[in-house]
Amino acid sequence: MTYDAVVVGSGPNGLAAAVTLAKAGLSVLVVEARDTPGGGTRSAALTLPGFVHDVCSAIHPLAVASPFFRAEASALAGLGLELIQPPAPLAHPLDDGSAVMLERSVDITAEGLGDDRDAESYRNLFGPMTATADALFSEVLGPPLHLPRHPGVLADFGLRGIIPARGQVEGWFRDARARALFGGMAAHAVLPLERSPTTAVGLLLAVAGHAVGWPLARGGSQAIADALVARLRALGGTVETGRTVASLDELPRARAYLLDVSPRDLARIAGDRLPAGYRRRLARYHHGPGVFKLDWALDGPIPWRAEECLRAATVHVGGTFDEIAAGEAAVWRGEHPERPFVLVAQPSLFDPTRAPAGRHTGWAYCHVPAGSTVDMTGRIEAQVERFAPGFRDRILARAKRNPVDFERSNPNYVGGDITGGVADLIQLVARPVLRLDPYSTPARDVFLCSASTPPGPGVHGMCGLSAARSALRRVFGRNERG
Repeated sequence: MTYDAVVVGSGPNGLAAAVTLAKAGLSVLVVEARDTPGGGTRSAALTLPGFVHDVCSAIHPLAVASPFFRAEASALAGLGLELIQPPAPLAHPLDDGSAVMLERSVDITAEGLGDDRDAESYRNLFGPMTATADALFSEVLGPPLHLPRHPGVLADFGLRGIIPARGQVEGWFRDARARALFGGMAAHAVLPLERSPTTAVGLLLAVAGHAVGWPLARGGSQAIADALVARLRALGGTVETGRTVASLDELPRARAYLLDVSPRDLARIAGDRLPAGYRRRLARYHHGPGVFKLDWALDGPIPWRAEECLRAATVHVGGTFDEIAAGEAAVWRGEHPERPFVLVAQPSLFDPTRAPAGRHTGWAYCHVPAGSTVDMTGRIEAQVERFAPGFRDRILARAKRNPVDFERSNPNYVGGDITGGVADLIQLVARPVLRLDPYSTPARDVFLCSASTPPGPGVHGMCGLSAARSALRRVFGRNERG
């Protein structure tokens, strides 16, 4: 059978590309190596019967910020996708027994910082940015080279975001509470906090928290993939699972091929269709640190000393800004920090479908050197215990996954890098190589649509949307927007 387009890989970006092409009236096939679609949005029973765990992504601020998901929100909700908003997007416990909270309200967040000057600085920083959040999301999550519709918003964000988090935090805030809160958000960049664009990442996540929240999907992140697959099928598309692709020659004939894969696998699968020079450039693409992840089946909620942590599905466990920065810098030196920065999710507090009655799930990971096989279980659990005494006593079962396990389960996670490659200033633009259209390749019918293209990591679907638009323009002679 012949298709207009074949998409390889069914992560959020692959499915977003497929949906976009199908909406344009094209015949689309998605081919997935695993038995279930989803990529980083899969869920599974990793510990005990009745406990549902997210295999990779768990919390989705960029999904509700993303122009792609916002355009599809009504259709996906009609297909069963429900995003749950916890009362607070984020909690960050401190050693004094309190927690600094990212609240939906900028003013309430500022009031919780404990220092009047920090509160004023926070309001002045995030008040205007939150008021123009929709414009910011459309600019930052789009292709890197485009004519800005909101140049002032983009310029303001860029001028603030280009300075590393270390320098910005020391200029913006004087108290440890505000610095810790921002440091945890900036650490999502998976870069030392002395490098750019850690500030930009922290700003984007904070604005998302205030403007659209940090939600989770009812039933698990798999619900996002399932809704996208249902949407594609309703548009006439087809999904085949359990089919590994070694070469484009194995696929049905199509006018366009879009690959939700790593640059390494793009070169392997496309082979001689790509010039040797381009394949060498792909080989120079840099992947970053990996992650070590734990999933817990618990006999009760995590017993945080600061009870306000129970209002958030996401908890940043890492103490002060300086401690977070030291841990992230150590990872980049190839070390395993004794006190790692730990991202914790507690979805069952807000979604009772995740665990049997009276029981709970926990999800946590820390950054480690690429390809590490060091067991970080003790260090992660010690960090949680530090802020939640008695936590270990609530563990019924745990599942571990190191960087090698991550790459084995998903080849896009090279060395355990779940971000699709280092997202520093160079590779935010030259992603995967420097091209006016980073989604296209020298082969007219081959496109890359993974997180190794702009805007990079996150469950937002924008890499897929932009790649699909590139294919529509270059192959099908259409210039479809919106």
